[in-house]
Amino acid sequence: MSPRGRKLVVEADGGSRGNPGPAGYGALVRDALTGEVLAEVAEAIGRATNNVAEYRGLIAGLAAAAGIDPSARVEVRMDSKLVVEQMSGQWKIKHPDMIPLARQARDLAQDLGSVSYGWIPRNRNAHADRLANEAMDAAARGEHWVRKVEETPGEPEPPPAGWVPPSATPMTTLLLRHGETPLSVEKRFAGTNDVPLTANGLAQARAAALALKDRGLDAIVTSPLSRCRDTAAEVAAVTGLDVRVEDGFREADFGEWEGLTFAEAGEGWPAELKAWLADPEVAPPGGESFAHVSRRVGTALDKLKVRHREQTVLVVSHVTPIKLLVKDALGAPMRSLYRMHLGVAALSAIDWYADGPASLRTFNDVHHLPA
Repeated sequence: MSPRGRKLVVEADGGSRGNPGPAGYGALVRDALTGEVLAEVAEAIGRATNNVAEYRGLIAGLAAAAGIDPSARVEVRMDSKLVVEQMSGQWKIKHPDMIPLARQARDLAQDLGSVSYGWIPRNRNAHADRLANEAMDAAARGEHWVRKVEETPGEPEPPPAGWVPPSATPMTTLLLRHGETPLSVEKRFAGTNDVPLTANGLAQARAAALALKDRGLDAIVTSPLSRCRDTAAEVAAVTGLDVRVEDGFREADFGEWEGLTFAEAGEGWPAELKAWLADPEVAPPGGESFAHVSRRVGTALDKLKVRHREQTVLVVSHVTPIKLLVKDALGAPMRSLYRMHLGVAALSAIDWYADGPASLRTFNDVHHLPA
């Protein structure tokens, strides 16, 4: 193979809940020069061990890299010491389940320009870990679930090695919270229950649509819940754009607290509410933790970055996903969510640069709404 092939980085992970248990993997391919995510793949694989899932993630990542450039020089980064050492030839492969998977990975590697393997700590493998966790969630629900996002054909070739141009054009997300609902009026938990807009909420959505008409939108993405879809439909009507539903931007599931006020939840579940406020890994009874929501929102954002590089995308969503995106843009801790106020039909804007940090441009802008 030509030694001048494109330099790519594969990040991969896998895991199971129970070992063996519901299992899944996630992998992504980056351009080694710019750090841009070129492809993602994740899959729920039913019941398996951690090691099997990790190898499946490696195989998927190598296959995705080959699909981008068969002559690429690939650097694999994983937080699995076992897989890295075995694929590097440092450790023997003895387990019968591992042998055919390692052989499949080696076959893929042989068809690429070159492949090297390196161990990284888990906190540096967060993107692949997030994809793997979403796959494990689907496996735990008994779903056959696959995600595959690939590089858009026809994109320009990467710059020559040794020169990286500045990123002049970010991907911009305009974040629009849905309009008013009966539960938002009464300040009640409104999570995954499909609550409609009020008449005032629909008017707010139309006002937001007029404000967005000339903002140069390239795409509209919405939560699957009707209060967001109906808000997005108003923007689509004035821009002529199609609306794509992204499940990752749905609101948190508040479980037993759905439809309750904060005070009512505190009366019925005082200890649980206190624990939920103190720890993002704690979920409401029968609901979803902020940490879990953060993972799926992060995955949804990563998909946008692949599909809409250097474009302006409207994301119609809810309080929790929007606050999480703002938190990530600022590099703020999870507790910052409790220090933000986001009104109904409010607009926020974030620029996401491929080679640098994000920039929060506006937050909770409601100038377009009637006084």
